[in-house]
Amino acid sequence: MTNLDDYFRVGVITSPHGVHGEVKVYPTTDDIRRFDDLKEVLMVGRGIQQLLHVERVKYFKNMVIMKFKEFSTMNETELLRQQELYVDRAHAIPLEEGEYYIADLIGMDVVTDEGRLLGRLTDVLQTGANDVYSVRMENGTELLLPAIPQCILDISLEKRQICVHLMKGLLEE
Repeated sequence: MTNLDDYFRVGVITSPHGVHGEVKVYPTTDDIRRFDDLKEVLMVGRGIQQLLHVERVKYFKNMVIMKFKEFSTMNETELLRQQELYVDRAHAIPLEEGEYYIADLIGMDVVTDEGRLLGRLTDVLQTGANDVYSVRMENGTELLLPAIPQCILDISLEKRQICVHLMKGLLEE
């Protein structure tokens, strides 16, 4: 089985679509149009991994309709419900300066600008206005930090560390 550390989830198959082997996919990526350029995806679920080749992509409302070369009937795609679709890092959307893949941030140590270890980043919540970093603190509690320049001072992928400034009211002690 492929190690998914260098893969990014781009969608989840929700149901078959039509009788010719298409599926509806709920996108889990920031840019829904990224499916236009996909040639292949890794389908993962129920202990199985399978490389699928994209035949065509179209869009309906907030969903992506995908046709894979490996499936040609609705009966075949009925078994694909809740399967996750991944792309490898080489086929991920390139990042702009100062942007990071969430998968690369999870697990990083979070330290204050005074050098105090707060805990480890466990999740990135995408709220619309700005992301919110969820930090599991040393004492087991959760700290939510807004991902804004006044709070997130530096992210070092090499050190696996995020340096933050604790703005007033963020941490009650």
